[in-house]
Amino acid sequence: MARKHPPWIKVKVSSNQEFVRMQQLVRTHQLHTVCESASCPNIGECWGRGTATFMILGGTCTRNCRFCDVRPGDPEPIDHEEPRRVAEAIHVLGLHHAVITSVTRDDLTDGGASAWADTIHQIRALNAECRVEVLIPDLQGRQEALLTIFQEKPDIIGHNLETVSRLYPTARPQADYKQSLAVLRFAKEHGLLTKSGIMLGMGETYQEIATVMDDLRHVKCDILTVGQYLQPTAHHLPVVRYWTPEEFQQLAAEGEQRGFMHVEAGPLVRSSYHADALTISAHSSI
Repeated sequence: MARKHPPWIKVKVSSNQEFVRMQQLVRTHQLHTVCESASCPNIGECWGRGTATFMILGGTCTRNCRFCDVRPGDPEPIDHEEPRRVAEAIHVLGLHHAVITSVTRDDLTDGGASAWADTIHQIRALNAECRVEVLIPDLQGRQEALLTIFQEKPDIIGHNLETVSRLYPTARPQADYKQSLAVLRFAKEHGLLTKSGIMLGMGETYQEIATVMDDLRHVKCDILTVGQYLQPTAHHLPVVRYWTPEEFQQLAAEGEQRGFMHVEAGPLVRSSYHADALTISAHSSI
């Protein structure tokens, strides 16, 4: 039996005109959003104010992380028109800050880096004033593939650690903690603003979270998001513990003491939650 959510886990439901417009736009342009694919609890709030995180490279992931609700399996072929459709959707919405993520495509030689670069390029071509934030997979640590994305100079490079090192074999068996840190280090070496996120509730300790913060600061990561893991289905990892809002506040303070430009921490925080405000805050701190 699934554990009952504590009273502070309150998902905002929205069906206002902006939410409906976003829903129609996603359908019309045949786009994937992480908001829907990963069952994000903030979809009502974000879509209700006209923001979304677009997910490129299809809706099927070659990895099977035990916490993630994105469908695993054999992915569909690359859709070369997808970058244009994403750029057009951002233009229609009039976004000043766009967040792009993707499934992991270990089946592709470059991990999808060329599609990433094309998407960033087309967004910029059609939306000159729009900031572009990308949340990328590890691309198996291939530096040449990462450089393909970095050379397009996104305003922020995000790559999530997701959890503490000890839990990787259970939660992220096809990923590597040190490799993910290396991705963030490589991005910072190329002068990019960097961001990472973790989820709590899968069995980590407070000291292990502190270690993650130290490791991220060691690679000069700029922004950190910390949220509560919510079990998507009975087939995913169970929630071991619900961290309280007060504990999230304490962790935010700990992170900022360690030198992060900004830490967004709370039960419903996700990596792209309030991304526009976080990026403005970080840039103003430079």
